[in-house]
Amino acid sequence: MNDNLQQDYEPPLREELSSIEVVLGTSSTEEKPFGKTEIPVSDFTVINPLASIFREKFFPDATDRQWNSWRWQIQNSYTSFKKLSEILDLNNLVDFDFLTKSRKLPLRITPYYASLFHNKENDYAIAKSVIPSRLELVVSPGEEADPLHEEDMCPVPNLVHRYPDRVLMLSTGFCSVYCRYCTRSHMVAKDKKHYGVKAWETSIEYIRSNPKVRDVVISGGDPLTMPDKHLEFLLSSLRSIPHVEIIRIGTKVPMVMPQRITNTLVKMLKKYHPLYMSIHSVHPDEITPEVAEACNRIANAGIVMGSQTVLLKGVNDSVETMKELMHKLLKLRIRPYYIYQCDPIPGSSHFRTPVAKGLEIIQGLRGHTSGYAIPHYVIDAPGGGGKIPLLPEYYQGRDGDYVVMKNFEGKIFKYYDPEK
Repeated sequence: MNDNLQQDYEPPLREELSSIEVVLGTSSTEEKPFGKTEIPVSDFTVINPLASIFREKFFPDATDRQWNSWRWQIQNSYTSFKKLSEILDLNNLVDFDFLTKSRKLPLRITPYYASLFHNKENDYAIAKSVIPSRLELVVSPGEEADPLHEEDMCPVPNLVHRYPDRVLMLSTGFCSVYCRYCTRSHMVAKDKKHYGVKAWETSIEYIRSNPKVRDVVISGGDPLTMPDKHLEFLLSSLRSIPHVEIIRIGTKVPMVMPQRITNTLVKMLKKYHPLYMSIHSVHPDEITPEVAEACNRIANAGIVMGSQTVLLKGVNDSVETMKELMHKLLKLRIRPYYIYQCDPIPGSSHFRTPVAKGLEIIQGLRGHTSGYAIPHYVIDAPGGGGKIPLLPEYYQGRDGDYVVMKNFEGKIFKYYDPEK
């Protein structure tokens, strides 16, 4: 394997960059993204012992520097069932014939994230979340390709304006790992939507011309799969708009490809404060030494992190699992923010729990752990209604001049609150 590494190459800004439509130069026909570029030297050096064992077995020619390069991780991702079958027995998880002929969300798993599955059972929670299943071919009532109706809320392409004071910018359609329950599976289904500056310009101009927009969420796909200079172009363009108060980046990269969080990246990001990062995490086993290193770098740069977790049957649908995840996130300075009810995209019924399960989890957290460890449980309402929070029934009504409440132990208390 080629070990000819060089310092990270980035395309130029402004005039030359503005002519680029494809951010990563990848498509469904290119087997290895970044295949035409050199693998850069990385300042990320953490490799946990289990990942080392995995690498020695399945990537014996890969050097430390290659393994710790995020571009190498993308370039060597598992994108076919044939390659994935080298590390997992897929017979009980996928139907090769059906899935290869279907137009479902493409398969992509970084070698690092695949190392978490090593020597695990087929029903291992993390594996379920990213490995295709024949159950994805079963479409159930209420499911639709764009359940949140985001496309109906796009005043310009790739910009969702659902709430009065904030917008969601779809910066790219590419992810380093494709979650099987992805809300935007309809958007990344071809594995080749990589937006460049020309696509961003209309969104930036829309934000600039709408002074009520104070909060911009950069999402996708995953923005942290873009090269530094592309991301900086976007951040600097948004930060130059006076009425944009905060910028948020939505990403799963720190959990599935922590090697991306280089010192160079965080040094660039901290120039654009106030900057927030919403990190998608689904299971406590995702928290490894590499993830801890990546998140410490982000936090040390003054970037406030919050977590977004999708409630998934057979993955994290228990109080114990969710509590452990929230505790581990807090230790990394990630504030638990949302638990989402799984969105009804086609073929997702095997992931969705009853809403009562989510309420049970919140009830099992409230009073039994730190308040900081309790996220909001929300349903992103189908049809474009936005996030609606759900809580167990703590409020029990009124008794004369008193409000009646039930605490986390199920005991009843009254609070004097005379009606006027």
